[in-house]
Amino acid sequence: MATTIEVNKQSVKQLLETGKVNKFIIPEYQRPYAWSDEQVQTLFDDLVEYTKNKNESTYFLGTIVSYENEKEEQEIIDGQQRITSLFLLLRALYSKLDSMTETREVKNFKGQIESALWEQDELTAEVDFEKTLIESRVMRDEGNQTFSKILTKGTIEKGAKDSYSLNYKIFTELIENYTTNEPELFFWFIRNVLNKAILLPITADSQDTALTIFSTLNDRGLALSDADIFKAKIYNQLDAEGKAAFIEQWQQLDAEAANANESIQKLFYYYMFYLRALENDRNTTTPGIRKYYSRNNFDQLYKSDVMNNLNKMLNLWIVVNHRVEIEDENWSKNIKIKQVLDGLSSYPNEFWKYPVVIYYLKYNGSQDFEELFLKFLKKLLAVLAAQYIVTPTINAVKRGILKLNSEIIRSSMPIFDFTKVDEQELKVKVKTAHRNTVRMILKILAYQRQEELLPEKWEIEHILPQKWQSSYFPSNSDGEVKELVEHIGNKIPFEKKLNIIASNGYFKKKQESYEKSKVQLLLDLSKQRENWGLDEIRERDIRVSDELLMLLKDWGLNQSDLPVQEEHSTIPTAEELKIIEELKRKGLI
Repeated sequence: MATTIEVNKQSVKQLLETGKVNKFIIPEYQRPYAWSDEQVQTLFDDLVEYTKNKNESTYFLGTIVSYENEKEEQEIIDGQQRITSLFLLLRALYSKLDSMTETREVKNFKGQIESALWEQDELTAEVDFEKTLIESRVMRDEGNQTFSKILTKGTIEKGAKDSYSLNYKIFTELIENYTTNEPELFFWFIRNVLNKAILLPITADSQDTALTIFSTLNDRGLALSDADIFKAKIYNQLDAEGKAAFIEQWQQLDAEAANANESIQKLFYYYMFYLRALENDRNTTTPGIRKYYSRNNFDQLYKSDVMNNLNKMLNLWIVVNHRVEIEDENWSKNIKIKQVLDGLSSYPNEFWKYPVVIYYLKYNGSQDFEELFLKFLKKLLAVLAAQYIVTPTINAVKRGILKLNSEIIRSSMPIFDFTKVDEQELKVKVKTAHRNTVRMILKILAYQRQEELLPEKWEIEHILPQKWQSSYFPSNSDGEVKELVEHIGNKIPFEKKLNIIASNGYFKKKQESYEKSKVQLLLDLSKQRENWGLDEIRERDIRVSDELLMLLKDWGLNQSDLPVQEEHSTIPTAEELKIIEELKRKGLI
């Protein structure tokens, strides 16, 4: 079916009056109203300036993106902050008019505002002040009732601090000052707000189309996330008791995810790969997260284990990102597991996360999980590190990762179906490792001598400084020295504070700072060396490449997991013999 949208610029009054036919709804998944006092002031000042200049051209206020939902309501996808502010402004204007002597102008504009804010009897035009043309249903937002009360009563609670009340109060104060200072322009101001300020409503044929338009247009504020949509979908499927429990659970997950430097949006994204693995989906084209979950009317969201799995997954990222131990998660106390995860966290893209999440969700809780998880993580790091060192491109392992994801579901010792790495090429390329891989390589090496995690804030230290004196290497060209300085043999982890103190001094000068380090690899190097020059870099290049290759092979690099194929028989078949004879007859063999 073709996608359709309707675009037709309208004045504020024209647009708001359409709420009589299709009520405006700010849906559950939207963010709470959050316009600042500065935004309110700017809107008002712009309209004042427009009125002062007696400009007869229209004043553009922006777009409103919506779609007509199954209840024939205008569900607002983008522009909810703007349209809410306009309702508050018009209500403040109406309250001011209502306090004034009823002249013809007052009566006229009261009638126009009534038509834009409230339902009216179709025959008598009598206003029902209890029925507004807009309703906010933002989930568990107490401001929904406040907004409704402001529109119906025109009053706010004393001392109220919510955005609706504060902004309504600002509008009333601005209007009061304006009528005092510019009484002759007041009615022109109302006329301009209602009939000269223009909005561009974009009405889509479906929520999905409206969200796509919103994603394309939106470059302001907090973008509506797919997770907000998922929240509303799950929420609307629950009974009253279930809704209350779900909101508490969601808010806690949201807060804890943020504290773990993740987000619910990211958790849903990782979880999508777990669900795809369960379906044995090995397609290398990754679907959009909303497109994936919207399949079969969002049925994956309504399964009872979704929130539990998201919470379980969050535990993994709390350990990875905060380096902590979690009660009832014995694996989180295993320093070797945490070291390998730390190494993976420096892999240049996120592909490593998907198989880790899948393995964790699938096997966490099994009796031998800790041992299996460590073995799996080591092999994953070995394969991914080697692949990226040799071919430093984003998609080098994509196909292998999607296959691995599905294999994890089949076995706790899954098949790693990746292209074998040329070991000699790996040793050569380690020496001049791509900058995206250096931290990962240094972590792998450091953790072979480190009994704890590396300090959180460390930098890549150039043992021979990047800024050297040419006189120090008179027999070498600047180009040769510059190249060797950037070799892996000249790089090592070093705490940021100590690195600042060490500055660009030479080895002897920096040793005092080195000896204060908690990086065992650096301490060992400092004790073993008296000087550091080009020969030392070349020597360490060789040792690092040899050690890294040996370690990665020990972890599983280039070990074939695939079933051994039966060798073809060397005895030709009768058909093959006939072909051979024919070729001989023709003198071809």
